[in-house]
Amino acid sequence: MEFETSVEIDAPRERVWSIMVDVDQWPAWNPTTTKVERLGGPLATDAEVRIKQPKLRAAVWKVTEFVAGTSFVWRSEQPGVTTVGTHAIGAATGDRVTVTLGIRQSGTMAPVIGLFASGLIRRYVETEAASLKERCEGA
Repeated sequence: MEFETSVEIDAPRERVWSIMVDVDQWPAWNPTTTKVERLGGPLATDAEVRIKQPKLRAAVWKVTEFVAGTSFVWRSEQPGVTTVGTHAIGAATGDRVTVTLGIRQSGTMAPVIGLFASGLIRRYVETEAASLKERCEGA
């Protein structure tokens, strides 16, 4: 299962980035995240974060790629499935940026999980993008 969505946000890159990487605050603005617990220091390569989402069990996400001001990729491993999440700020025009969020699942259980949860996962990615836009463009 693989899904990606992009959203244009009317806010400076620095603002979008600061909100996107402040994972501790995600539950305050992102309804698809109910609890975040960083398992160490700041978000950077090799950092780990435990995230609880509605209707899903808590998962530990490990940052595998981190480009300050631009993107981060993290992965979560559960029995039979590896999930990779991407968060990237793309092209900017003045104070307007494009953010792309993606999710990819692989492993022996990925087809089964995709069959039952792909709709929920897609909605969560779309909701996160829309919520990020709302948060960044707000006062």
